Amino acid sequence: MPDLAFQSGLPEVLLIDDDLVSREVTATLLTLSGHTVQTAEDGAASMKLLAEGSCRPDVILMDARMPGLSGMQLVAELRAHSAARIYAISASEPPRDVAAAVDGFLLKPFGPDALRRLFEASPQPPAPSPDPEDPVVSPETLAQFRRMMPEPAVRQIYTAMVADLGRRIQELGAAIGRNDEAEIRRIGHAIKGGCGMAGALQAARLGSLLESGNGGPDGYRLDNKAAVLRDLRAATQALERILEAKLLV
Repeated sequence: MPDLAFQSGLPEVLLIDDDLVSREVTATLLTLSGHTVQTAEDGAASMKLLAEGSCRPDVILMDARMPGLSGMQLVAELRAHSAARIYAISASEPPRDVAAAVDGFLLKPFGPDALRRLFEASPQPPAPSPDPEDPVVSPETLAQFRRMMPEPAVRQIYTAMVADLGRRIQELGAAIGRNDEAEIRRIGHAIKGGCGMAGALQAARLGSLLESGNGGPDGYRLDNKAAVLRDLRAATQALERILEAKLLV
């Protein structure tokens, strides 16, 4: 189903449901309520949409029981590739691990009022983006590297760091999908250490917040899963831009 009517201020929705009738009815309810909607018939199709970049949802509705890529594995993949809130929908109670990993649950059949209440009951808690006052890369650290080694070697350091951050983001998405707080903290510690050594200040700060689990006075909380992934991706993309613009020989 192509994108449909959009009403300003309402979240864009990706609907994943293997049942054609349920999928079309739910998509119609959402569209009539003013949402932009894209649909996928299974987990694999949803991941293709996200990978292509043609779908950037604010909210994902996923059937809790589907053949193929489903359940906890699908939640982990969605967390790793999207900052959207994830809600399970099902005609029966979802598996306990899935219920704990998603942001909410809606029992079929449901109407537009139930969808509206679901979205309104689980707003995104505010969380800071990477501090714009923090340089992406510490000028002092970069200058020190350039005194110690030739420019291609400096570029190699930051290229490797961007690749490592990409891998850490995948791991973090999976850990959030499992609600594995110990693994989230471990990943945060690794990001803080590696990025701190390389002077990648924004990414190192986010790693420190992940490791601490609460963010202290900044109010950055691990329960804001979408913001954690969003901000780390933003910091990584900023590093990539710096690499392309300033560290090329």
